[in-house]
Amino acid sequence: MSGESATAKPRIDKLVTSGTFSLDGQDFDVDNNVWLIGDDSEVFVVDAAHDAAAIRAAIGDRRLLGVISTHGHNDHINAAVEVAGSAQPAAPIYLHPADLMLWDVVHPEVRPEPLSDGQTLAVAGLTLTVLHTPGHSPGAVCLHVPELATLLSGDTLFCGGPGATGRSYSSFPTILESIRTRLLELPAATTVLTGHGDSTTIGDEASGYDDWVTRGH
Repeated sequence: MSGESATAKPRIDKLVTSGTFSLDGQDFDVDNNVWLIGDDSEVFVVDAAHDAAAIRAAIGDRRLLGVISTHGHNDHINAAVEVAGSAQPAAPIYLHPADLMLWDVVHPEVRPEPLSDGQTLAVAGLTLTVLHTPGHSPGAVCLHVPELATLLSGDTLFCGGPGATGRSYSSFPTILESIRTRLLELPAATTVLTGHGDSTTIGDEASGYDDWVTRGH
């Protein structure tokens, strides 16, 4: 037999988990998008949030190549160590080193593998290119998957504007610069899979950029 079944093709699956985001002495109830990129045999998990058991169930019997953290806020990493450690052998965890101060609040006993701008990771014939997009946090990254015309934006870009700033380690001018120079240069039809809430496209968000600058958030 030749060819692949439809279920064997590379894909991105979505899992929504719920929990608490904590920063600067405040707690917020949040729903997080967990993304699983791969095929029927291997997968990366992007942002292992809140519920390790649910994430492991979504992985199933696929080989876990790694857990990629788009940034170090606790709601994006709090299940990372358990998920990675449940693989045999244990899978690596990836994080940009500029967010280690956030990581260490949650997992001081574990040192993640460093992500760097332009780094590529491969899974199921796909190339995940790391784009360093500081602003929401110093080490925030996005993942561009050109074969699927998709960007996983973490908390850098949402449907309706940039990720939140105004808390520790964040900067509104910096996130605007990251979005303008790194993300809005991508093709307008690129699908944007966000860290929370609904998906969008680069073209739809580009049309609102000047409004974000005016409103200041």
